[in-house]
Amino acid sequence: MEMNDINLWLITNKPDIAKFAIENNVDRIFVDLELIGKKERQGYLNTVISYHTLDDVRNVRKAIPVGKLLVRCNPIHLNTNLEINQIVDMGADVIMLPMWKTLKEVETFINSVSRRAKICLLAETPESLSLLPELCKLDAIDEFHIGLNDLHLALNKKFMFETLADGLIEKTTQCLRDNRKTFGIGGLARIKEGLIPAEIILGEHVRLGSSAAILSRTFHRNAKTLEDLKQEMDFQKEISAIKTLYKSYQKKSMMQLRKNQTVLKNFVKAIVQTSEK
Repeated sequence: MEMNDINLWLITNKPDIAKFAIENNVDRIFVDLELIGKKERQGYLNTVISYHTLDDVRNVRKAIPVGKLLVRCNPIHLNTNLEINQIVDMGADVIMLPMWKTLKEVETFINSVSRRAKICLLAETPESLSLLPELCKLDAIDEFHIGLNDLHLALNKKFMFETLADGLIEKTTQCLRDNRKTFGIGGLARIKEGLIPAEIILGEHVRLGSSAAILSRTFHRNAKTLEDLKQEMDFQKEISAIKTLYKSYQKKSMMQLRKNQTVLKNFVKAIVQTSEK
């Protein structure tokens, strides 16, 4: 198996945190402009709605090197073309489209970006997963990310990682693997943390061919300032732990990776059973 790093993305609108993270081996900074429909979908959950702005895109852009800035726009809406133009003008390297469900929406997005930035499609609906076999053949799409949170809500699952355990993600990302498309899956906590330990999740990233993950709120404890972040954790050490373990999984046999998959399935089964009591 070819040895590559996993790409880790940190969601922040703080230029000093962004600069610090990139200096400590985070691969991308993720500025999140998505608001349309998000409160309705997730407002009752313990999730974070970022409320980042275009000014944040501009300020973070100044703090980090070219190639390191991903911006998530809103789902397709009446002013998508204007929004994309503004994001491009602010210097985004990659633009991510969330909550798409149709080929028409993807076409609108591709035309709006017009090759002025890389395109990342966030597949987080049942409809979007069903369209991956067609979309993974398009050169205009640079990469994909599989969003587990909204996907499990749309499917009425009880736990975010059920779609990893029930084979849905494996089945629907087969076309991405076959077409050698770059893709990532969900988020990661720190090693030895999370309802399912991050090291178990990481093994599935390697088995499935995923090469990217978002650093979750659990990872950095939702630190609001750089000082808080530094006090909360040895940031460089935790980033290094993820990347080192990812490479160690790449050296394992498929049989060993399948054993790790079984461990994940058992974790998910126990968590779901507990939630049903």
